Amino acid sequence: MSASRRDFLKATATAAASLAAYGRLAFDPSAQTLTAPGADPFALELAMEALNVARDAGAAYADVRIGRYRNQSISTRERQVSSVSDSESYGLGVRTLVEGCWGFAATSTMTRAGVQQAAREAAVLSRAARAVQKRRVELAPVTPVQGTWMTPVQRDPLDVPLEEKIALLLAADEAALKVPTVRFVSTGLALLREIKTLVTSEGTSITQTLIRVGPSFSATAVASGDFQVYEEELAPRGQGWEYVESLNMPGHAERWASLAAEKLTARTVDAGEWDLILEPTNLWLTIHESIGHPTELDRASGEEANYAGTSFVAPPEKMIGRLRYGPEIMNVQADRTQEGSLSRVAWDDEGVPADQWLIIERGVFKDYQTTREQVALVQHLTGVKRSHGCSFADSWKTVQFQRMPNISLLPGERDLTTGDIVADTQRGILIRNRGSWSIDHQRYNFQFSGQAFYEVRGGKIVGMLRDVAYQANTPLFWSSMDLVGGTSSYWMGGSFNDGKGEPAQISSVSHGCPPARFRNVTVLNTRRTA
Repeated sequence: MSASRRDFLKATATAAASLAAYGRLAFDPSAQTLTAPGADPFALELAMEALNVARDAGAAYADVRIGRYRNQSISTRERQVSSVSDSESYGLGVRTLVEGCWGFAATSTMTRAGVQQAAREAAVLSRAARAVQKRRVELAPVTPVQGTWMTPVQRDPLDVPLEEKIALLLAADEAALKVPTVRFVSTGLALLREIKTLVTSEGTSITQTLIRVGPSFSATAVASGDFQVYEEELAPRGQGWEYVESLNMPGHAERWASLAAEKLTARTVDAGEWDLILEPTNLWLTIHESIGHPTELDRASGEEANYAGTSFVAPPEKMIGRLRYGPEIMNVQADRTQEGSLSRVAWDDEGVPADQWLIIERGVFKDYQTTREQVALVQHLTGVKRSHGCSFADSWKTVQFQRMPNISLLPGERDLTTGDIVADTQRGILIRNRGSWSIDHQRYNFQFSGQAFYEVRGGKIVGMLRDVAYQANTPLFWSSMDLVGGTSSYWMGGSFNDGKGEPAQISSVSHGCPPARFRNVTVLNTRRTA
């Protein structure tokens, strides 16, 4: 039965008023942070309606996610604004489990009729999935929970006036252009506020507000028919506007731009085997690609291959407790609780509490990333009976599936700094910041570059190099690590836009690490091999 115009206008007005209140964040003076908003009562009513319809349609389990997402991006180039994008999305998604098969449907029609239809469609798709689903879904237990949580921030970056953001970026551009050979400069900000409520048929009802910021800076120097680009590694974070201000982009931009100019006169590298000293600003991406993605259980089990392939860390029976990933000084931790990280939450999109666990312990692979339905695949091997809380969706209109937590190389027992590692190296290359990268679909063979390279001779940095890329396979590379920095040299980088799946979904993830040294790694001269 279709809704009348009067019913439609009434529902629309109610939704609009509720939506306005749902996105309002209050400041707590005692804690100097914004306070977490509670669930929207109007949305909760619709969620309960969807759950009731799903149960009536035969769902043994169902969950409903209501989400409001606001994304803003700002880019400047030299002395002008090159682009501004600001989008907002609001809606509801329903996931049903009928006879061991998943179904999912979503709607932006926030009325009783709209959510009822979505719930029925999800149940229909669950039954249709029986024709193609290879195994019956078994969900690991989870204790129902009610609560709210918010990324700890002092100032919501989405509420900062656009003029203030643009002024900061243009000031950084202007400072970078003071370097004589620098001709092009670009800066940017990517900002996200995500307010989502999860309600399940098991009794969970939680609301989370996630805030992320992603700054960027790039300068290009030109001279004598040559050009060189330098990109500063400005880590995206799960923090507020206060983090962006702490970077002082205008105050550092001239120094960052001068590195692009310095690269113009750098010596081209001699290809061959070198000891590499990778600073955290470079190593985090290698961790992401060679440890983060291959330890996703859906890839290792052969149930996911889109947007990055499968995994060499398979099958689980031959990997857990058996695969030597690296030396005994190598410990890699997965974490959803790390302060300031992009993947920090209180619960995942199945209501599982944030977890922290070892992926690699003393160089040996120990455990995968899991969701509730994946636990049954490896419980007999790991002894872990609960999900590690890795189920997420990037929107109310996309279904949740296994996504990467923060994955970090832990500091060593000795508090070594980059300077200590340099002093201990006779012949090597120090690499800073991420550059181009390439890795095969099993996450086994790879090639990475950087932004700044420095030759090390006799324990000292003797000059800048250029045209450097390093090449290896994952176990060989990590097994060559013989020194790892300590707590004082630990730094956290990350990806604001990590893609996976088909249709592709985007998530944000951080990776921390100290500097580390890798022995006898193959180095290519990218100019001579191009």
